[in-house]
Amino acid sequence: MSTPMLESPLLRRSSAGVILNGARDGYESIAWVFHPRGVDGGMEALHRKASSMRDDLARRDGVVVAFSGGVDSSVVAAIAADALGDDAIACTAISETLPASELAGAKRVAAEIGILHEVVRFSELDDPNFVENDDRRCYHCRTMRLGRLFDFASERGIETVCDGTNASDPQAGHRPGLAAVEEVGAYSPLLQHGVTKPEVRQLARDLGLSVADKPSMACLSSRIPTGIRVTASKLDRIERAERLLRTWGFEQFRVRDHDGLARIEIGADELTTALDSEFAEVADTYLRDLGFEHVSLDLRGYEMGSVSP
Repeated sequence: MSTPMLESPLLRRSSAGVILNGARDGYESIAWVFHPRGVDGGMEALHRKASSMRDDLARRDGVVVAFSGGVDSSVVAAIAADALGDDAIACTAISETLPASELAGAKRVAAEIGILHEVVRFSELDDPNFVENDDRRCYHCRTMRLGRLFDFASERGIETVCDGTNASDPQAGHRPGLAAVEEVGAYSPLLQHGVTKPEVRQLARDLGLSVADKPSMACLSSRIPTGIRVTASKLDRIERAERLLRTWGFEQFRVRDHDGLARIEIGADELTTALDSEFAEVADTYLRDLGFEHVSLDLRGYEMGSVSP
């Protein structure tokens, strides 16, 4: 195993004074700065969790991090990079369900961390069970995605694939994808060390990660109600429709595809902007041009998992 020597752009940049890359060249290691003086009991407990997670990762010969560029996988990647240096690899498995903007974001955050970033490809649409879009769609997707990452890890001689499942996820309702994580043998350091979603975001702030407050972003197939078949054309028009919302500056949104009816969900604090007549006209015209027969705005606002069990 090589000595951690990544020159991370995060070095000496965070508000909490977290310094990556180990005790070298006069810098403290992350294990030390995760125990800062003068923090409250809650923060001290959180930093102990993070330090234990780093020590756990450092004992491995190498890891591949299932990397989306979201806050969970970014925290895992940052700590893995500090623990293992060049023996930690962030890998993004891309398919038709991943928006292009998310891949671009993942590349940017990997560069920000200073971790080696690789991209592999696969297609969930090769699996008829996924296409049927039953209540285990996430299970089928996660099984294929992690399977592809294990193949990549094997090619690199690495046994451990990490994901970003955190300690809040098992309590978040219907999550069949978690069964896939367990079945394929992926390691979830945030879950194993009891790090909850709010704590993940706090660690991201301590590490100076730009994605600390990034909204959760599920794959594009989550916009299609359970029981309606997933197709490449539907995924494409959903991605293009959401690109419009992003261009207008919305941060929390979904375009649900009810087999030809587009139902736009916008975060409650942004809903007033969505009621603007100019936006309504542009959205209606643009989405109809994409192939939607009807375009609607959900007045209840964004709701996580509103078209899934």
